[in-house]
Amino acid sequence: MVEPTFTPYRPPRIPVEEVVERSELFYELMNGRRSVRMFSPDPVPREAIEQAIATASTAPSGAHRQPWTFVLIGDPDVKRQIRQAAEEEERTNYEGGRLPDDWREALEPLGTDWHKEFLETVPWIVVVFEQRYGLDADGNRLKHFYVKESVGIACGMFIAAIHQMGLATLTHTPSPMAFLTKLLGRPENERPFAMLPIGYPADDAVVPDRQRKSLEEVIVRI
Repeated sequence: MVEPTFTPYRPPRIPVEEVVERSELFYELMNGRRSVRMFSPDPVPREAIEQAIATASTAPSGAHRQPWTFVLIGDPDVKRQIRQAAEEEERTNYEGGRLPDDWREALEPLGTDWHKEFLETVPWIVVVFEQRYGLDADGNRLKHFYVKESVGIACGMFIAAIHQMGLATLTHTPSPMAFLTKLLGRPENERPFAMLPIGYPADDAVVPDRQRKSLEEVIVRI
């Protein structure tokens, strides 16, 4: 039986009026975020992306297992292989009839297709893997809890960190994604969760003209 240990937690108390102001400022920042598919090839410092990964890793997780791996890719050859494999899967989805009709209908307003040239244009791709289980020092399986919830929260924090830097990204999930495990040499306890191309938006970037739900549409006050 392991006895729990604790450490003091004394964050500075923010005055109430500043709490509201901060909430408004952060909302305005994040409300400007968009999923981008038109990127600039301009370089982005590796340190900035690594810091965003560090931020993502502060996310809460089931039993503090932190069941995620972030693979940071800048090698042009690897990015090209990812694009080729992703386009092969996506072409089958869009043109091979693998996408069900309701999914295809939902995607129409976004104007997407199987072409994913941005995967080579961006300076960085981050592929997030969920660890289905861990391994202890002796190689024995270590059970992970609430894996998808934990990794999803970490990805959300990563996206927020990227946007805060003035960069753009896209939550890209080519289906199926098993090719990423093999291509990136990941162990069998890891499964691809999301692929996030990262860079500056292109000078001529456009995004779908879509409106988010209002607060009143998503909140229930009790």
